[in-house]
Amino acid sequence: MNSVINFWEPVLLSLKISLVSLGIVFVLGTAAAKMMANRRFRGFAVVETIMILPLVLPPTVIGFLLIIFFGRSGTGGILIEKLFNHPIVFTWWAAVIASAVVAFPLMYQSARTGFESIDDDIENAARVDGAGEWRVFTKITLPLAVKSLIAGVTLSFARGLGEFGATLMFAGNIPGETQTVPTAIYIAMESGNEELAWSWVLMIVLISFALLLLLRMYNKE
Repeated sequence: MNSVINFWEPVLLSLKISLVSLGIVFVLGTAAAKMMANRRFRGFAVVETIMILPLVLPPTVIGFLLIIFFGRSGTGGILIEKLFNHPIVFTWWAAVIASAVVAFPLMYQSARTGFESIDDDIENAARVDGAGEWRVFTKITLPLAVKSLIAGVTLSFARGLGEFGATLMFAGNIPGETQTVPTAIYIAMESGNEELAWSWVLMIVLISFALLLLLRMYNKE
């Protein structure tokens, strides 16, 4: 019984963390993409490079920067501790933040591609007919960019699900609290429990495969 519980704890926690981080990434990534789509300004390349930088940075570097900013002596850490009377480092929320940071560029790039593929005349026609910006965005822009948004959601969720380095540094590896599937696989291999590691590997491969397969099937419609 305990072995079954031990198997499912990291899986369920990983899904929980990925879903919560996906919600954050979807809102922030979509908003950032809308602001940056079809616009050019001085410093545009620098701003966008900063937003997609987590794609190329080593996860350990991301984890280090998160600790510096959200640690007990960091600006973000001090603010969070004042608001919630509890540090965020080595909690499941730290894993959420780590997953969100590494997944954000995927959501941003997919959403921006979708927004830039929309003909401006369609949105402008709605504005001429009296539609406000929010109505144009929700009734025209989002539906027309839905394929790109779904691609971003799928890739962001899969990326968050597989995050290891930044999560291990920032959230740690506390069984039942912050131990996700990737960190559990690492610990299982380190302790020589290859059978358990294989079980988690197959689980995460199947989930990721199913997500990508569904995305491909949807894009062919």
